[in-house]
Amino acid sequence: MYTVAALYKFTPFDNPAELKEPLARLACTQGVKGTLLLAREGINGTIAGTREGIDAVLAHIRRLPGCSDLDWKESTATEMPFARLKVRLKKEIVTMGQPDVNPTAAVGAYVNPKDWNDLISDPNVAVIDTRNDYEIEIGTFEGAIDPETKAFGEFPDWWRRNHNRFAGKKIAMFCTGGIRCEKSTNYLIGQGVDEVYHLKGGILKYLEEVPEDQSLWRGECFVFDQRVSVGHGLVEGDYDLCYACRRPLSAEGKKHPAYEKGVSCARCVDEYSDADRTRFRERQRQIDLAKARGKTHLGQD
Repeated sequence: MYTVAALYKFTPFDNPAELKEPLARLACTQGVKGTLLLAREGINGTIAGTREGIDAVLAHIRRLPGCSDLDWKESTATEMPFARLKVRLKKEIVTMGQPDVNPTAAVGAYVNPKDWNDLISDPNVAVIDTRNDYEIEIGTFEGAIDPETKAFGEFPDWWRRNHNRFAGKKIAMFCTGGIRCEKSTNYLIGQGVDEVYHLKGGILKYLEEVPEDQSLWRGECFVFDQRVSVGHGLVEGDYDLCYACRRPLSAEGKKHPAYEKGVSCARCVDEYSDADRTRFRERQRQIDLAKARGKTHLGQD
């Protein structure tokens, strides 16, 4: 059983490049895999490994500038959900493309999972899912608004087009682990919204703490690793992934005539050329060969 840790921290790093190598070296030594993003605004990522390995990496991160109070969400996986370790330097740890947004200055009021149901059941509260359309498709909160965005950077434009719909409303926002809401709530505060709330710890913390018989969550929660989705109690879900377009696939989706493992699904069959599909077929062949040998092919990550 592997421990999976999802983490983020907004804190100023004067020189994130100098933090990269020591962090990557430690994680490799501990056999920890996953993705960690470093930027001047902080750190973000999801990693998996043994209990001891995850503890060692988290202890290292907590020693980074401003990270002593690092918070993270944990779950488990029966198989290693990542093929490799990636520690990358980025302009933003979650890309919104709004240079004036600063979550360290102000964010919406945090709402604990145990209080979330009461908030979003209030008719004077507009509940907005800040995730991408393919994530929302497999699960969201009852009555939540889907902005139909393909990337988080589209959210500001969506808000500018739709803000009049929410005049006089309180706004409650949520995302997978909480990081996107740090930026989106700061953005709305900058746009003059008076009352903004967001789910502390995100959907993952809600699914961990709120019993299923009391839950207002419907469906499963997309996660960015090879588990694809999780449900209540953070148990591994029933979705697979189209390794061509990286969108989630249900059992029904895999019955569609356009589905070919590793090559296409109903949503992306017209998005790629014949040359792309030939390349995808070869990648899938190499993945299958590696699996038959008891190894992991990096192309599946």
